[in-house]
Amino acid sequence: MTYQEDLPAIAFAGPQLLAFGALREVAASVKRKLDQDPTLSVLVFHRDTSQPIELDLRGSLADVVARLQPAEFASVRKVGRPKLGVAAREVTLLPRHWDWLARQPGGASVTLRKLVEAARRETEGANALDEGREALYRFMAAVAGNEPDYDEVSRALFAGQKARFLSLIGRWPQDVQAHLHHLSLKAFLNEE
Repeated sequence: MTYQEDLPAIAFAGPQLLAFGALREVAASVKRKLDQDPTLSVLVFHRDTSQPIELDLRGSLADVVARLQPAEFASVRKVGRPKLGVAAREVTLLPRHWDWLARQPGGASVTLRKLVEAARRETEGANALDEGREALYRFMAAVAGNEPDYDEVSRALFAGQKARFLSLIGRWPQDVQAHLHHLSLKAFLNEE
């Protein structure tokens, strides 16, 4: 799998933070660390979503960084209106839906964009909170699954109890706590 080299990333060796920043910088740090100690077990994540990032660390440091974004990404011309970020994809609707869309001012594309934007605005807060909790849980499960009170911390997270969550992680390693604090900004309502 290939990634954009400027993706925000973070790397941990157990509970210890190794690096954070653009993926190319994190990959370089991880490569140097593993060259020094090949027995080290390192996990790399997208800094905000906690999606795991698999790095191909074979070869030289330049090889590792070069694999992050293949050269063909830069030269591929995209379909649609690339300056606006418009991408053509297939939509399957019933005939009555197509008929209704055809009668709308601006046509099907304009109407669909308006409907999607309205639905996105309507569900944005709840979806963002769910995504924030999932990102926090994904990181916590991967890095802190053996920490004290893990189950209680998980319950506090999904119950939306920020103060309790932060209190319970107080005995966890400092680097893990710091990243959980960062992730908690999008995982809890600001009221607490």
